[in-house]
Amino acid sequence: MTTQAAFAPEEWTTVLEGPPTAGMIVITAAHGGTFRETIAMSKAYTEARAEHGESELLDEIVSAKPKVDHTRYHSPEELRDTGLGHIRDAMTLLHSKATAEECDDYRHFVLALADKVAAAHREHGQAVSPEETAAIEQITAALGAAGS
Repeated sequence: MTTQAAFAPEEWTTVLEGPPTAGMIVITAAHGGTFRETIAMSKAYTEARAEHGESELLDEIVSAKPKVDHTRYHSPEELRDTGLGHIRDAMTLLHSKATAEECDDYRHFVLALADKVAAAHREHGQAVSPEETAAIEQITAALGAAGS
C-alpha cells in the first residue's frame, strides 16, 4: 500500500490539489450554483471518508482538508488550463509510486467529486450544463485511461 510517506512534500501537495482543483474547474465552468456546488465538493470528501479502509492512499488524501489557492488564478480559463495540468501531474506522480488499483481509486474519486459538483445545481433546466459536461470530459482526459 502506498502512503503519503512515498511522496516528497511538494509531490504530496500536488496529489492533494487534484480533487479540489477538479471541483473548482467544474464550479467555474458555468455561472450560478457556486454555494451548492461547493457544499457538494465537501460532501464528496465526507462520503469518501465514510468508505475508509478500502485504500490507505485515498484515506490519507480525503482526510486532508481540501485546499485550492484561489489567488493563483486570474480567470476561469487560467484555473482550467493550469488545474488540468496539476491533475495530469498528480496522475504522473501516482503512476510512478502507487499501484494501478490506487491510481484507479484516485481517478474514481476525482471524477465522482466532479460529477457531484456538476449535479449540485440545475443550470437552465438541465441537471448538468453543457459547460460542466465539457469540464468533466477535460478532467477525465487529464486523469488518463483507467488501468494505465
